[in-house]
Order: sequence, then structure tokens, then C-alpha cells
Amino acid sequence: MHDDRALVEARLQRVLDERIRPALYPRSVPLEVAAWVAPGEPVPVAEGLAARHTPVAVGDAWGAPWATTWFKVVGTVPEEWAGRTVEAVLDLGFDERMPGFQCEALVHTPDGTPVKAINPRNQWVRVGAPVRGGEQVTWHVEAASNPVILDVHPFLPTPLGDPETAGSEPRYRLARMDLAVFDTTVWELIQDLEVLGELMAELPVDAPRRWEVLRAVGRALDAIDLQDVNSTADAARSQLRAVLASPAGASAHRISAVGHAHIDSAWLWPLRETVRKVARTASNMTALLEDEPEFVFAMSQAQQYAWLKEHRPEVYAKVKKAVADGRFVPAGGMWVESDTNMPGSEAMARQFVHGKRFFLEEFGVENDEAWLPDTFGFAAGLPQIIKAAGAKWLLTQKISWSQINAFPHHTFRWEGIDGTRIFTHFPPVDTYNCQMAGREIAHAARNFKDKGVARHSLAPTGWGDGGGGTTREMIAKARRLRDLDGSPIVVWEKPAEFFAKAEAEYPQAPVWVGELYLELHRATLTSQAKTKRGNRHSEQLLREAELWSATAAVAAGHPYPYAALDRIWKTVLLHQFHDILPGSSIAWVHREAERTYETVAAELEDLISAALTALAGSGDAELVANSAPHTREGVAAGAVATVSREGAAVRAEDREGGGFVLTNGLLRIEIDDRGLVVSALDLTAERETVAPGGAANLLQIHPDFPNMWDAWDVDAFYRNVVTDLTDADEVALGEVSQGAATVCVARSFGDSRVVQSLTLARGQRRLDIETEVDWHETEKFLKAAFPLDIHAERYAAETQFGHLYRPTHTNTSWEAAKFEACAHRFVHVEEPGWGVALVNDATYGHDVTRTVREEGDRGSTTTVRLSLLRAPRFPDPQTDQGLHRFRYALAPGAAIGDAVREGHRINLPERRITGTGAVAPLIAVDNDATVVTAVKLADDGSGDVVVRLHEAHGGRARAVLTTGFDLAGAVTTDLLERATTDGPAIERHGNTVRMALRPFQIVTLRLSVAGTRTDS
Repeated sequence: MHDDRALVEARLQRVLDERIRPALYPRSVPLEVAAWVAPGEPVPVAEGLAARHTPVAVGDAWGAPWATTWFKVVGTVPEEWAGRTVEAVLDLGFDERMPGFQCEALVHTPDGTPVKAINPRNQWVRVGAPVRGGEQVTWHVEAASNPVILDVHPFLPTPLGDPETAGSEPRYRLARMDLAVFDTTVWELIQDLEVLGELMAELPVDAPRRWEVLRAVGRALDAIDLQDVNSTADAARSQLRAVLASPAGASAHRISAVGHAHIDSAWLWPLRETVRKVARTASNMTALLEDEPEFVFAMSQAQQYAWLKEHRPEVYAKVKKAVADGRFVPAGGMWVESDTNMPGSEAMARQFVHGKRFFLEEFGVENDEAWLPDTFGFAAGLPQIIKAAGAKWLLTQKISWSQINAFPHHTFRWEGIDGTRIFTHFPPVDTYNCQMAGREIAHAARNFKDKGVARHSLAPTGWGDGGGGTTREMIAKARRLRDLDGSPIVVWEKPAEFFAKAEAEYPQAPVWVGELYLELHRATLTSQAKTKRGNRHSEQLLREAELWSATAAVAAGHPYPYAALDRIWKTVLLHQFHDILPGSSIAWVHREAERTYETVAAELEDLISAALTALAGSGDAELVANSAPHTREGVAAGAVATVSREGAAVRAEDREGGGFVLTNGLLRIEIDDRGLVVSALDLTAERETVAPGGAANLLQIHPDFPNMWDAWDVDAFYRNVVTDLTDADEVALGEVSQGAATVCVARSFGDSRVVQSLTLARGQRRLDIETEVDWHETEKFLKAAFPLDIHAERYAAETQFGHLYRPTHTNTSWEAAKFEACAHRFVHVEEPGWGVALVNDATYGHDVTRTVREEGDRGSTTTVRLSLLRAPRFPDPQTDQGLHRFRYALAPGAAIGDAVREGHRINLPERRITGTGAVAPLIAVDNDATVVTAVKLADDGSGDVVVRLHEAHGGRARAVLTTGFDLAGAVTTDLLERATTDGPAIERHGNTVRMALRPFQIVTLRLSVAGTRTDS
């Protein structure tokens, strides 16, 4: 037989596009349309319904950027359509390539009841199936004219991401507003042909099954009268029934399809628009669940459910019913799908606390899985946080985006820094927006790296990012793929059902140890510095507010601000979403975040002040409140007392050749006439910190124009060109006293200016550097370099509840790919017996490199660079423009414990207050290796004190915790403050609790206060 394969396949495509799809709606009549544009921000539904509308017509322009237009559509079903299925086709000017990324709408009945959403891939509203004829239809359509930010030509700077610069020109034109007859047979034929055509394309050319399908498709096309598709569609379908009924092979890969609509809580749209996106998607999915008995839909992010509950209770009621029916699945158990690299220890824990508690309280559902399909890499401390929250599985997809190295597993056990292992799955379909396309399903089976020992994978199915969810077409395709020869088997299942099967079939899954580093989007550790500073500052203020409020509540009867802390935590957690904290959202999102962080800071400062006043009284004694987890200048952790500053007086002298020398008996710092640190001598160890011939605190600037994903990416070639900022406008001696000495440095470069204060304080083994940058560069990358005279093959970077080690060399492509990485409060580099820490109060991105001197002693040095600022132009053309402040410090002679302590110190500066006298700590721990991350009252209002701590040095630790109150009882709990046997054995003796911790182990203790009610 002659090979006519290409001819038949091309015929199929043309007939589908030009004859069959256009026959879907064979008859139509226009609807009457009127419009009202809401002034400013979106209005309540009642206001939109009651507004006075003006007639408009198809073809009219509508929709200024970010505006809301309420369309009223009215029509009558023709009598002659009786017995037919009728739908409204409402095309607002959609581009089918952009579901979730352009205009969208929610359709309401005249009484305000939401019906369903319309978007580029979902333009229909069902009138009846069948209709009687003569029905009057009226709908109110709340249409959001969200502008297209990420266009077909992506990453071009655009003013559309800020309402102040977006303009008022309409972005869309009404394309179709009709009532139409929906031909169900034609629609089913389209699904048949699409599934078989896509299956054919994935089968080997020499496979008999491919030719069976090809011949059946050819016969179906022969059966269609191209001038009367509607009358011949059933005959065409009859030619396909046999090939559609041929069952899958016994060895076929199994795919658990999970309805999904990954909705970014903010990204190319503001938070307020996400509230509406969630309502639109949830409306569609609850309606689809009613129509499709096998369909299962999963939605993560408790915040999005909370938005529904607050803003669209009528939609939320439908969601709650679907959840109760087991069809709408709350997934993941986190407040939002957060970034996991940058949130601090407590914040990462609270993502699960607030997320899981919401699902438990609202739905009685407890999640066993963490659900993070789109997060930009995963910190090494996450597995034990997941386990401590009562979960055991993790799903993500994003690692498939890595540029250089293909991850070796799709199903595996992920081991964190403390040894905890979490069963983890990466869907081999390589998308969290699966459309049930044949190429996706075939790719999942071919791509699955654990073939031969496992056969299950998961496919999150539905339009996402901007929402939309699963469509009736995807469900129809899945129905045909349930048992189809040549295809994997597709079954709708809940995430938990998938994970249970996958874990049972693969008990000896391979283990991956350490962080899941995404070899992409590395610049998200730096972009939008004010957002990152706001996050870090908020985390620290929350720690202080909880600590002092709990202490004041127990010691002085001060009212504990349960509601305020709960609300503020949720606000901070929301802004850790993986496109807000990473700095990859439009200008609107980040400007709003700055204002939010200012409000959060003011409120937390008020809570802290009120608690400290209640504790310290109204006297005039000068006191210091120490909220850091270590004793500082004689003030115990969590105590209020008088400072005892010890050590030699600080001296400042002129340096030969220009500049200044600062000494305090522990360190001798030389700052040259360029304002650079050319020597940092540890006087105790007689050890130089700065690499020979090098200069520390060297600001360096690079060109920064990645190949794509501007705010997200920095490409390795940025290092090819560097400019050292060595010219100084001024190097002057600032304030000098016995307690501290400061050198002030000012520099200008490009259109920007930097002012720095380098301070050596009495009794301290660190040089504090405060940097203020008035930044007005474009597509540049600013770093602060510290070349250290240390030979190190690895370095430590703080992560949640501990630290991880990364190599300083690039022996393999895996190591070379980590040219920009994340650290929290410190980076630590050491040789045996002596090390250096670089600590910070607001940065995350950094790089560490090795250099070998070609002359002299040929020794090797290690350079640590903090990433300070970038200036990408997409999606926010003004990224990072303006004034920024950073604090970081160089700590020579630091062991890992010193790095931990100095990291907390710089982030939790002492608070100077006045009062009547000292206040003892509520909680004291006798081992510096055991770091307390939270002291608070139990969330249930019982009055119990909850303490979370962990081993922070990476070794074993024995610790004794002593309470500042009469201790009635102590139990270990999970993160949700529920008693558990998973923690270490504890021994209580009076007001003390003894325990032994493994390296990096997290422990949560619930302590009952004598004389108060307790539920523990």
C-alpha cells in the first residue's frame, strides 16, 4: 500500500479547522448588549447590577487597562429551536492563545447569582439542554479588561503593569454576543478526531496501531458531507468507534489526572484581581463537577479559599458542598504556594500551620501532601517542616525547567538537612497546565524516569497561572484516554489516591539528599529588594511581637493579641507567594507590597511597645530588651536588663597612605583611601581575613541582560564583564567614642550614589557595614565582594532551621549551575579551626568562588559576594529604582555557632527602653547550639506557652529549658500544636525540661502554666 499518511493527517487538520469546528454552532441570533464602566476599582455585584447601562454593539472597543465593565446581555430563544441544546457564545475579544492572561468575566443572573466564568478557552454559557423555545435570557457579565503583559513577543518592557502608567485606551473589541444552537454530535466528533489525531502523531510510524487509527480517520472524513457537517457527524463518529474502543495494553503507563487551575496569587495582575480570578475559576469548576461525575478538581492555597469566603460567599458555599462530596479537593495545606528558598524558619512553618488549620476548620480535611508545582526550587530544610506539619508527600513540577542538568528521578524520596525523607513526585508530563493533549500524555509516559520499577504519574490538568481550570474538552479527552490502545491509561483521581498508589508500588524509591536547586530563575533571590527587606523585617518583628506579648501575658496579665497576630501572619505569608517575594510581579504588586509592609511594621511596633511597657513599667531606668536567641552584652535571650558592655575601648587612627585604622583589642581593621577594607586582622588568632592584595566591601557592577525572564533570571555570562567601584567621593572619619568608631564612605557611579558607614564596636568581633544606595541604573547587577584568605572546598549557607553546605568549586555541571544561590542570615567559610562569617539583614542572593594565586605562596582564597540590587525592565520597568538600605557585617574568626549568633544579632537589634527594672526571660535554654525560633501562646487560647527550637550547629545537642513561670506540664507537639510522639524524649523536673536533639532537629514544646486552663 502506498504511504499516504501525510496526506490524511493534513486533510484531518484542514477539515477540522475549516468545516467541523465552524459547524459546532449551526444557528445563532444576536443578543442585545449594554455596558456600564465601573469608576476606578471593582464594585460590589449589587452596584454593577443596578447601574445604568448604555447600548453597545459587536465590534465596539471596550476595556481600559485594569478597568471593569458590566455588560448586560438580553435575548430570546427562537421558538423553532425547541428541543435543541442552546448556549450563549460570549466573545469579549479573546485571544485563544492567552487563557488567564487577558480579559475575563464572571456571568451573573439578574439576582446576582454567579453562573460561570468566560475566558479565551471557555466562551459559552448553557441556556438549556433542551430548550422549550421562547425563553427570555438576561445575564450580567462582570468583565475585567486585564491588559496583556506577557505578550506573544514576551519580556518587552511595558507600562501596563501599573495603573498610574497604563493609560486609558481600550484594549479589546467585542467579537461575538450570540445565542446559538450547540450541536452535541459535532462537539463529540471534534473530541474523537482530536484525540485520535494527536494519538497518531505520537505513535511510531511503523506501529500497526498508528495505521489502524489513520485508516479509521480517513473513513470518518469520507463520511462527512463538508456542505452538511451537522447531518453527517454521527456517521463519521460511527467510523471511529472501533479504534476508540480498543483497550490499552497491560503495561501501559498510568496517569492520575487531577483537575487543576494553578492560580498565581499575584503576578501579572494585582492581588485584588486574583480574588476575582479565584471566584471565576471556582464557579466554573463547581459547575463542571455537577456535570461530570468522574471529574475531580484540586485547588491549593488556603488564602484563596479565604478570599472566596470573604468576598464571594455564594461561590464559597458551592465549593464547600463540593468539598464535602469529595469532588473539590483542598490540596497542599499551605496558606499560599510560597517561595521556599527565602521565607525564614518560622514563616515556612506557619505556611503549613495556617494553611492546614484553615482546611481542618473549614472542611474537616487534613492534607498529607505539600503541593507546590510552580515554586522556584526547594530549600534543604523543607522535608522536616513538611513532616512536622503532619504531611508526608510533596508534588512539584518546576524542576523540569532546569537549564543544564536533567533531574534523574520523577518519583523519589527527598532527604533534608536533618535526615527526614519525604516521598516526592515530579509529574513527567512537565507542565502544571496539562490540556490532555496527545503529545503531553505520550511525553509523560516516555519521559518517566522510573520505568520498570514504577508506572504511576500525575497530571495536573487545566488552564493555570491566571486561572481558568479544567474545561469540558479536557474531560472529554480524558474519557477517551481512560482505556485506549497506544496511550497511557488516564483516570481522574485525588492527589492522595495517586500518592498512596505510587508509594505502595515503589517502596524502595531512590533518595535525593539536599536542596532541590532550580537551575533557572536565580535572580529572584535579588529582584525587588524592598519587597525582600519588607519580608525579612516583618518576620523579625513578628518574632518580637510574639515573644514580648507572651512574656507580658504570663508575667503581667497583659492581653495577648491573638487576632492581630493571626491576621498579620497571614498578610506576611501571602506576600511570600512565589511571584511576590521573588520580585517577579508587575509594578502594582510590589508598590502595594511596600505599603503593606509599612503598615505591618507600624502595627507590630505598637504591639511590641505595649508588651514591653507592660513588662518594664513606667520607670526611667535605661534598659535593653534582647529578642535574639542568645545572650547579648550580659542581657539574656528574651530578657530585659541593663547592658554590660565589656572590652577594650575602640581606637581610630590615620592609616599610612590614606584612610583609617580601627582597633578594639579583638580586631584591627584597615580602610584605605578608596574606602575599601584592605585588612581585617583577628588579633586573638593573629590571622588576616582579607585575601592578599584584595579589598573587601568592594562594590562591583555587572551588565545584566538575561536571554529571557528578565526579573527572574541572571545568566552565567553576566560575570564576563565587571566594573569595580573603587573611586570614592569621600572617605572620612565619622563618630568616634570608646564604644564605637565609624568610617563614612561615599561613591558615585552612573546615575547612582552609595553612602556607607563602616563601624567597629567595643567588644565585638565583627565589622558592621550600613549601605545606602540611591539606585538609578538599568539592566545592571550590583554586588558586594569579600575576598577571604581561606582555603575552602565548601561553605555553609543558612536555610530554614539550620544550614546546608555547597561546594566552592565547579567540578561538575551540577556544581557549576549553582552560580547564584540562597542564604538567609549568614554565609560561613572556614578552614579547620578558623572561619569567617558574612551576615546580613535583608539579602538572599550570593555567590562564592575560589581563586588560586599564581605567585607568592600560591595559596587559594575564597570570595563571597552578596547580591544587592538589579534593574530588570520586565515585568516592572522601574524595578528597584530609588533608595535602598542594607546592613551586613564581616565577622573574622567566626565558627559556625558565631555565624548563627551574629546572624540573629544583626536581624534582631537590641531595643532600648526605659522602665522600673529588669525582666527575666519567659524561657531560657542553656545551650547556644539550641536556638529558639518562637515563643508564643498557644493558638487555641488555652494560655499554654508554645516554644519552637532547633539544633542549629549541625551536631548533637543536649539542652535544658527553664521556664520563668510555674510549669504544670510539658509535651512535644507538631507544628499545629497537637501532641505527638515524633519528637525527642523529654524529662520534666520542676520548671525545667531536658532533651537531646539530633543535628538540625526541630522541636515544638507545649508548656502548661500552673493555674491556667490547658487543652494539652
